[in-house]
Amino acid sequence: MSIHNENIKKITTSVLLKMKAEGEKISMLTAYDYSMASIVDQAGMDVILVGDSAGNVMSGFSSTIPVTLDQMIYHAQCVVRGVKRAHVVVDMPFGSYQCCHTDGVRSAIRILKESGADSVKIEGGEEFAGTIKKIIDAGVPVMGHLGLMPQSINKYGSYALRAKDDTEAQKLISDAKILQHIGCYGLVLEKIPAALAKQVADSLTIPVIGIGAGSGVDGQVLVLQDMLGINNGFSPKFLRRYANLYEDISKAVGSYIDDVKSVSFPNENEQY
Repeated sequence: MSIHNENIKKITTSVLLKMKAEGEKISMLTAYDYSMASIVDQAGMDVILVGDSAGNVMSGFSSTIPVTLDQMIYHAQCVVRGVKRAHVVVDMPFGSYQCCHTDGVRSAIRILKESGADSVKIEGGEEFAGTIKKIIDAGVPVMGHLGLMPQSINKYGSYALRAKDDTEAQKLISDAKILQHIGCYGLVLEKIPAALAKQVADSLTIPVIGIGAGSGVDGQVLVLQDMLGINNGFSPKFLRRYANLYEDISKAVGSYIDDVKSVSFPNENEQY
């Protein structure tokens, strides 16, 4: 029986591991506010990511780098209030864990204590393994993130496909195994070749969630505003739009403006 259909009150890390073991794909979307999180959760989503992509879709930044820890905690608080079933994982933003183990542990604990979220997500492999292990040892579940890592955009210089050459691919494989070994409960692979992503997923016992990483992984994640067609200026190859809310919202707003101007809103039935 699908875990999705079972009477599970809350998706935990152990449930996600069970889904991986039983071959059930994991659904994951971002959310940044109470209203959208409520809708996504009630629809039956397995995992909700409070992503630092909030910097792009909510704040209008060109990258995730300006996002602060306080901003992530705020968005996480809003999301958690709207969620009953989904597992809520929160991105640790740039600067909150890169300096030292102490900063990383303190930041991760703040996120869980102040937001009520279930876990955190951290970009990076072997170079941050020590900090990630300290965070896990402190009692905070961690999901890893490899491949294209948006917090490193200034190092990459572009959002191009990662791990195309053998050297980077082998490092990614090694990093994935290290993250599993130190205790990460899951892993996101972003914008890497599908064959490589499948190889990693098949070699690990923890669930691997892909974004632009093909269908051979254990689940998929997209940015909510992208898949709903709200952000119509972003059209990578891996994105499937399930709605065109940019057009729908634009039409609705335009109709409202027309009705206000023509004094057809409010009508007699819409006033006291």
